[in-house]
Amino acid sequence: MKAEKISEHIWSLKTWMFVPIHVWVVVDEEGVTLVDAGMQMMAKEIMKFIKQLNAGPFKRILLTHGHVDHVGAVKSILTENEVPVYAHRIEIPYLEGELLYPKRKKLEYNLPKQLTEPLSEDEFGNLKSVGGLTPFLTPGHSPGHVVYYHEKDQVLLAGDLFNSKKGKLHPPMFTAEMAKAVKSAAIVGQLKPKRLEVCHGNSVFHPVDQLEEYVRKTEKKFGGI
Repeated sequence: MKAEKISEHIWSLKTWMFVPIHVWVVVDEEGVTLVDAGMQMMAKEIMKFIKQLNAGPFKRILLTHGHVDHVGAVKSILTENEVPVYAHRIEIPYLEGELLYPKRKKLEYNLPKQLTEPLSEDEFGNLKSVGGLTPFLTPGHSPGHVVYYHEKDQVLLAGDLFNSKKGKLHPPMFTAEMAKAVKSAAIVGQLKPKRLEVCHGNSVFHPVDQLEEYVRKTEKKFGGI
């Protein structure tokens, strides 16, 4: 597994399994947050890196969504680390196997019931910041997909909102509701991050400069969604 420091407070950890799979380690004054948990085989190396980083206590796991390549290491990590796991409340019944992910044929029991806690919301339904990160609901790839924005570092951890190739935004793979995903891409125009990170691809710098072209090409590719 390859580790790369991508900003003052964020490290990217990458492995390969047909495609690249990234998770992110974020440090603030309270300790360490893990964003996504990749595949089960990554658990040992993730925890080895966090311990070697020695940046304070391991505080929590934040999930962009509940697909198996984003939650695979959670149970192994929790065997020795009692930390809370968070996802959007909309996502939880899908990752627990209560609801069928859109256009999937089988329920996915990706995490045990009552293990995952909902991200905190204010009285208006806005997601509250946690661990130096602000979550934003970005449905499409999954019903409760979220991205996490690190305002100090101006980095957007975008999960599967996009893929990327050679620094260019591309549509996410295996996305049942692409129209919603394209609409959710507007978060890039709202936040204007300097750097955007995806699970299955490389870094995209100043992604807002590509947003209009990305939306146009994706809508054309998927039949004028």
